Amino acid sequence: MSRRKWMAVVSLAGLFLGVYLTLYHYGLIGTLACNVSSCEKVQSSRWSMFLGLPVATWGAGFYALMLLLTVAGSQPRYEASQGMALTLLLLTGWGVLFTAWLNYLEAFVLHAWCEWCLGSATMVLILFLLAFMDWREQGSEPIEEET
Repeated sequence: MSRRKWMAVVSLAGLFLGVYLTLYHYGLIGTLACNVSSCEKVQSSRWSMFLGLPVATWGAGFYALMLLLTVAGSQPRYEASQGMALTLLLLTGWGVLFTAWLNYLEAFVLHAWCEWCLGSATMVLILFLLAFMDWREQGSEPIEEET
């Protein structure tokens, strides 16, 4: 399976996670399935909102965008596209930075960890690593000139 197809699989898992946490945030599901008690503390903190929306909703949007781009990028028209590879790298790089900020808040401000958030952080890191490898591969291939 190509890297972009793996990225689509990871993005789909992240989308499900973001939707699950968004449903919890809005009270549409009762409790979080969580092995540590810190999940609810993190999810109900003031840091769980960003620009008027739950961070989980932003995450769901990020993963939905990544799913759309990786499925499109797997099509023959875009599978060798350096522009698509760079777009995926930049978006996942932004995701890593935002996730690092959220993990910093969990560790040093809230003093609590959410295993769902850590799972999402792992998925974002995997997406970044796959995007980086894809970008390097696309950049190392010579560009074919049209004749």
